Amino acid sequence: MAKITKFKQSDVEIVAKKRTFNGFFKIDEYHFRHALFAGGQSDVIVREIFERGDAVAVLPYDPKLDAVLLIEQIRIGAFNDDKSPWLLEVIAGMTDGSKDYEAVVKKEAKEESGIALNNIEFMLSYLSSPGGTSERLYLYYGEADLSQAGGIYGVPEEGEDIRVHVIPVEQAFQLLDEGEMDNAATVICLQWLKLNIDAIREKYRTC
Repeated sequence: MAKITKFKQSDVEIVAKKRTFNGFFKIDEYHFRHALFAGGQSDVIVREIFERGDAVAVLPYDPKLDAVLLIEQIRIGAFNDDKSPWLLEVIAGMTDGSKDYEAVVKKEAKEESGIALNNIEFMLSYLSSPGGTSERLYLYYGEADLSQAGGIYGVPEEGEDIRVHVIPVEQAFQLLDEGEMDNAATVICLQWLKLNIDAIREKYRTC
């Protein structure tokens, strides 16, 4: 296997950094140089970075129903989408600096869907779009009783209007395959579940 070596943070020189927007979201402007693959350093590069901090997302699954819970809400970033700016998504929220990601996951699940999560399992983390934002998402799988799930949730003072959907797993996979799920966290969570669903089902058959 070929060994891949990468430059480190110390190979970047931050020449200047300033906040250019400080509203609901924040934008920082970076002036920096970095090491070049051919040797030496780059000229000073200027980039704006959308500073969101870390976020969590969770896909609730009910092993008895063999169903998942997804939420639907408007996303103004999808306004120009040909289908609809209302998206089917996994539950998600900002960590606001907390490192207790599981606690944030449970809080968001209660606020956005009214459910309690059991047996939370970490899936993976990823940078959502590192060319333009610092945001890193931490994805989780959570077992839950979805037999009574449904309705409309969210925090009104935060502008949230969220509808809950409980969908059979195979239907969710079909929607994924048909491209109906088109936001990264939801796609990755459902792909993870698709890869692991046989083992998860077997676990409950033997319990």
